[in-house]
Amino acid sequence: MTGSAEREDQALESLAALLNGAVADAIRAARGFAGGVYLRSGTPGVLRLAVLAGLPGGLFRAWWRMHVDRRFPAADAHRLGVEVLLADATETMRRYPQLAAGLPFQFGSLYVPVVGGTTSYGVLTVLRPAASDETAVLPDRERMTAVADDLGAALAELDKDGGRVRWDGEPMCVRPPVDGPSARSGGGFTWDPADGTVTVDDALWALLGIRREGFAGTPEALAHAVAHDHPDLLLSALRESAAGHPPTHPLPVRTADGALRLLQVWTSAAAPVPPYRVSGVVVDPGPESALDGAADLLPEGVFAIDRLGLITYANPRAAELLGRPRTELLGRPLWQAVPWLDRPAYEDHLRGALLAPDPVHFQVRRPGGNGSETTPGRTGGAWLTLSVYPGPGSLTCKLVPMGGVSDSAQAAAFDVRSATAGMGDAEEPGTGVPMTAPLYRPLVLAIALTEAVTARQVSEMVMRELLPAFGGRRLAIYLLQDRRLYLAWETGFPQGFLAPFDGVGLDAKLPGVEALTSGRPLFFESMQQLAAAYPGIALDAKEGSRAFLPLIASGRPVGSCILGFDRPRSFSTEERTVLTALAGLIAQALERARRYDNEAALARGLQEALLPHRLSAHPLVKTAGRYLPGTLGMDVGGDWYDVVEAGDGLALVIGDVQGHGVQAAATMGQLRSAVRAFALSDRSPDEVMSGTNRLLIDLDPGQFASCCYVRLDPVTGVARAARAGHPQPLLRHPDGRTEVLDLPGGVVLGVDPQARYPVTELVLEPDAVLALYTDGLVERPGTDIDEGVEVLRATLSRAGTPHGKPGSPSLSRAADLLTAEARQAAERPDDIALLLTTRRSPGDGGQDDSALGPPQWAVSRRPR
Repeated sequence: MTGSAEREDQALESLAALLNGAVADAIRAARGFAGGVYLRSGTPGVLRLAVLAGLPGGLFRAWWRMHVDRRFPAADAHRLGVEVLLADATETMRRYPQLAAGLPFQFGSLYVPVVGGTTSYGVLTVLRPAASDETAVLPDRERMTAVADDLGAALAELDKDGGRVRWDGEPMCVRPPVDGPSARSGGGFTWDPADGTVTVDDALWALLGIRREGFAGTPEALAHAVAHDHPDLLLSALRESAAGHPPTHPLPVRTADGALRLLQVWTSAAAPVPPYRVSGVVVDPGPESALDGAADLLPEGVFAIDRLGLITYANPRAAELLGRPRTELLGRPLWQAVPWLDRPAYEDHLRGALLAPDPVHFQVRRPGGNGSETTPGRTGGAWLTLSVYPGPGSLTCKLVPMGGVSDSAQAAAFDVRSATAGMGDAEEPGTGVPMTAPLYRPLVLAIALTEAVTARQVSEMVMRELLPAFGGRRLAIYLLQDRRLYLAWETGFPQGFLAPFDGVGLDAKLPGVEALTSGRPLFFESMQQLAAAYPGIALDAKEGSRAFLPLIASGRPVGSCILGFDRPRSFSTEERTVLTALAGLIAQALERARRYDNEAALARGLQEALLPHRLSAHPLVKTAGRYLPGTLGMDVGGDWYDVVEAGDGLALVIGDVQGHGVQAAATMGQLRSAVRAFALSDRSPDEVMSGTNRLLIDLDPGQFASCCYVRLDPVTGVARAARAGHPQPLLRHPDGRTEVLDLPGGVVLGVDPQARYPVTELVLEPDAVLALYTDGLVERPGTDIDEGVEVLRATLSRAGTPHGKPGSPSLSRAADLLTAEARQAAERPDDIALLLTTRRSPGDGGQDDSALGPPQWAVSRRPR
C-alpha cells in the first residue's frame, strides 16, 4: 500500500470514528433512542446517510440518500444552515408532510447542520420520544448543537489534513449508546489484504478469553479464534468485504466455548481499486436472562429483537410458529431468518414499533402448512397475530395463531376478509401471500407533486420518489402536443437512444403510443417479451423489464411514462394497480404544470409589454437596467424600473408589487403609468408617492407595492428621494468605497391612505454610481436580508475600474456583475430588477461609458 493510500485509509478510519462518536453523543444529548449523520457525497447536491444508530438499516433504505433541495428536514437543515426541531408527529405533518406520510408514527426529531469554518459537511439527526411542549426540547437542542459544532470543527481539521470528508457508500448501522454499566462488551480488528496482516486490539482478546501469544496474525487465525464453529463463513465475509461488498447486517458467530457473538464488518476504501482494507468489531450481546427459561414454557410464541433487528431470543413455540429451528433464528436479522416477514406492509408496522412507544398489533400469513391453523378466506398458509412491544433497547414480540389466545383487542377484532377486500388476487407470485405495498408511497408522491409547478419539477419528483420505490433505473416522460408525443424528460437511457422516438405520431406502433391511445398500461417482464410484442423495435438493453404507463388527466390524454428496470422482473397485480394510480397523479400534475406554463407565458408577455423598451436619456447621465424573471412557475410580474423625464431633470424609479402572475403584472403596469404621469408633470417625490399610494388603494387589487423614487438634476447632481417600504439604495463613491444609504421612508403603497413619505436630498457627484434594486436580488433562503445587502454592497465596490484605469466602471459591466449569481442560479424564487445611474461632469461630455472619468469629488447627503 502506498503512503498516500495509507494516509487516506487512516483518514477514512478517523472519519468513521468521528461520526460514530458524534452520533452516540448526540443521542445522549437529545435523550433520543436513535440517530444518524448525513454527510455530503461525491454527487453534487446529494447527502448520504453515513451512520445510522439504533435502527435496522434495511427498514429505512428509502432515507439513505437525500437530495438537498427536497422538502425534508435534513435537506432544509443542510441547505439553509438552520436547526430543525419537530416536537411531535403533528408538527412533522404540518411542516414536512412527505416525511410524515412515509413515517406516520408518534415520535419527535432534531436536525442540526454540521458546519466547520465556512464549509457545510452534513446534518446530525436524532429521533426521540414525542414531546407535548416544544420548549421542553430546547435544552436537548442546545446540547445537540454543541455536539454538532464539535463534529464540524473535527471534520474541518480532517479536511485540512487531506482527509476525504464525504460519504458514498451504505450507512454504518450501529447500536445506540448504553448509559451506565452494560453487560455488553466488544473488541475490534483490522485486516490489510495488501500485506495479509491482521491487527487485533486488547479488548477483543479479553472478549474471546484467549492470549495474544501464538496468534499468527492471519485472517485464517482470526476466523478460527472468532468463529470457531464456522470459520469459513467469517473468511468469506472478510474476502467479500475486501472486494467492496461488506455484509449489511452483523453476523452471528460462536466462540470455542459456544458463546454467541455478533460480528460487524465494514470497508475502508482507501485504495482506488480492490482489495480494500477491512475493519470489524465483535460484540457480546450479553448473557441469557433467567426469565428466558420461564418464557420457554409459555404457550404463545415469544421472541425478541434488538434495535438493529437481530433476533436475540426465541422460545420453542416461536420457533415452531416461525417455522425455523432456534439455532437458525438467534443472532440473525428477523427478515433474513424469516424471509416471509420481508413484506412492505409488515416492515411498515415494524418501523412503527421502532419509532413509537405504543405496542403494534398486526396480522401476518405464514406460507405453506396444511391450513390447520386459522386461515379465514384462504388456504395454504396460517394466519398469525404478531404483537410487538417496544422497549428502550429491544422489542419483545408475541405470536398467536388466529383464533388462539390473545390479549390484544385490536388483534381480536381483525377481520381478514375486510382487510383484503378490494385487493383481488394480489399475491406474491408463487407464495399465495397477500401483498400490501405501503400505502404511503402514492401519498408521498402526491404530496411531492403538489409542490411541483413546472413540468421539469414534476419529472424530477417522479425520478426521485417513484423510481427508488420500485427499484427502477430509467425514466422517460413524453407529452402530447398536436397529436404527437415529444420527449420532455429522460434519465438512465443510453445517450441519444430515445431521439428517434421524439415527435412520433399517435399512429405509430410503439408501446408508449398504444398505452396512451388505449388507456391501458403495458408491462413487459423481460426485453424478450417486449421484442416479441413489437418485432423490430429498438432495444436499449438485452436484459431488463419495462412498464409503459398512460398519462391521462380527467379523461384527457397528457402523454406517456416509461419505467425501465435493469433486470427481468414480474409485476404483481397490486404493483400494477399502484403504478397505474401513480400515473394518474403524474398526469394531473403535468396538466397543472402546462396551465401554469401558459399563464406564466401570458404574464411574461404582459410584463415585457409593460416594461420600458427605452429609458429616457440625458447627455450628462448614464443608466443601465436589468430585469430577471423568477423561474418557479408563476413567479413573474411584480418588479419594474423606469427612467422618466421630469421637467429639466430625470426621475429614477424602481418598484415591486407584492405577489406574482398576471394580476401582479397588471397592477405593475397601472402603477408604472401613474408614476410616469406624476413624473412628467414634475411633481415632487413625496407628491408622486402619495398620489400613487391613493391610486393603488382606490384600485383595490388586494395587493401592495414598495417603491423608491429619485428626482435627479443632471447639471447640479442634486437628487431628491422618497421611499415607500423599499430596500435602501446603494451608493458607490468615485474611489470605490460603497455604502448603504439610510433614507427615511413611509409604509408600502396601498395600505394607509394618509401615509406620508419624507424626502431626502442628495448630491450625486460625477463618477459616483447610485444602485436601486428589488428584494429578489438580496433575499436568500435561510439568511437575513441584511446579509444579502452586504454581499451586494461588496460586489458593487469590487466592480472596480476597467483595465486598471481610474474612475467608475462601465455601468453595463457593473449591472452584469451584480446580477451574475442570480442569472446562473438554477432556480430564482422571485423576480429581480436593478437600475444603475451615474452622471458626468458638465465639462466632460465626450467621455466614453467604459471609463466614466477619474475620481474628483465625494458625495454629500443632507435631509430635507
